[in-house]
Amino acid sequence: MSKTVLEVTDLVRHYPLPKERLFSKPRFVYALNGVSFKIEEGKSFGIVGESGCGKSTLARNVMALEPTDSGSVKILGEEVVGKSFGELRPLRQNFQMVFQDPFGSLDPHHSVGRIVAEPLAALAPLSSDEKKERVADVLKSVGLKETDIGKYPHEFSGGQRQRIAIARALITRPALIVADEPVSALDVSVQAQVLNLLRDLQDQYGVTYMFISHDLAVVEYLCDEVAVMYLGAIVEKGRTEDLFASPAHPYTRILLDAVPKPAAGMKRDRIRLSGNVTGQTEKRKGCSFQDRCPMAKEKCRNETPELKKMSPDHFAACHFSKDLMSL
Repeated sequence: MSKTVLEVTDLVRHYPLPKERLFSKPRFVYALNGVSFKIEEGKSFGIVGESGCGKSTLARNVMALEPTDSGSVKILGEEVVGKSFGELRPLRQNFQMVFQDPFGSLDPHHSVGRIVAEPLAALAPLSSDEKKERVADVLKSVGLKETDIGKYPHEFSGGQRQRIAIARALITRPALIVADEPVSALDVSVQAQVLNLLRDLQDQYGVTYMFISHDLAVVEYLCDEVAVMYLGAIVEKGRTEDLFASPAHPYTRILLDAVPKPAAGMKRDRIRLSGNVTGQTEKRKGCSFQDRCPMAKEKCRNETPELKKMSPDHFAACHFSKDLMSL
């Protein structure tokens, strides 16, 4: 039996907005609306969706970087929601994060050695020699040199800075790394190098990834499973090859059809978006995708679809998934 590293259950996060008038009703940004999924040990789980769908909010809540309204986040069976800063500190060695911007995520006033060693504060006290040895080992594992310890971030390229960020995440030997768009700010050739590095590190250390991206090609290359988010909810999830070969939600199908060069052998009619984006400050009856879906019917406006099993490892939240898969 494989071990569950991350288990997210009914995660909800709503941000209150300033009142427009003194006695007006409070308004919210409905960023997450009951998100649930699991990631098994040594697997890569991709989260995809357009900007504003809640991907980064999900990452921050999984990492306990902000409060959660309700729901559960368990890492290696340990609940992290509701814990204080002091209670979280010793647990953070098990989960680390790689941020999107390799330029803004590294303190320009600190040396590489200090940046990479920073997460070690969550562990038992180590001597300066032990810290230096751990930093040197992890820098080598990401393709950098031991002599880079004394350098500063401005002395490195974007790809090298992201390697430093990955080294910082690996230094505590975590079970889970949450990567939020880690290659989107890099050139295509450098993206390939970083993605290959992530795969090599997974093979070497057995790291589990929660990988957030808007780039479907990146997700297809790196991830074993993928979840598609729309307006704060997962509308489809499953094994990557199954979901890409036979999408069961119109939004997923539209995302895949928008890729300039679809996978070899994929021949099907394209379906296109219609209507306007529903704002995240609106909570509506029925399917959240109804205004943009070319397949929407009266049932979609009155009943909210639940994630239904399409196959043993493939789920979709659409009333007409079977019709779509037959197109």
